[in-house]
Amino acid sequence: MPLRDRIEPGVRVLFVGINPGIRSARTGHHFAGFSNRFWKLLYDSKLVPEPIDFRHDDRLPEWGFGITNLVGRETPGIDTLSREECLAGIAGLRRKVRRFKPEIVAFVGVSLYRWIFGHKGAVRPGLQAEPFEGAQVFVLPNPSGRNANFTYREMLASFRKLGRRLRETG
Repeated sequence: MPLRDRIEPGVRVLFVGINPGIRSARTGHHFAGFSNRFWKLLYDSKLVPEPIDFRHDDRLPEWGFGITNLVGRETPGIDTLSREECLAGIAGLRRKVRRFKPEIVAFVGVSLYRWIFGHKGAVRPGLQAEPFEGAQVFVLPNPSGRNANFTYREMLASFRKLGRRLRETG
């Protein structure tokens, strides 16, 4: 059974992951991997006012956040995702963004952003110039424990930038 989206009308930021890992699929909650730092980053960056973990992903709409994945199929890593799955996922994501109209679509992972926009070169986390279905695009480092490209401090700086962007837009 696919991992359920947590999106409600009035969403300000839609977090988009690549696809659920095995533990997320088993628990029925987003970013549930033992080494995933997504929930700690949300709190440490002050995007949410209290510490929460994956079991509380259904609370994200309380703070204007939503969460979904590009591909619904669980995998232990992204290397088994097919091009067809990803293209279908992009079409589905476009429909979700048009329906819910978030101010910002936050792609959780540089690789995910590259896939969607076809960028080949370096991508810096933060606000991007190109919109996605009318929403601003923000790239966050992937908070998986497997991501050795960014330190926790660098990830936290990106999540804090997202918070500043939200405050700027009201």
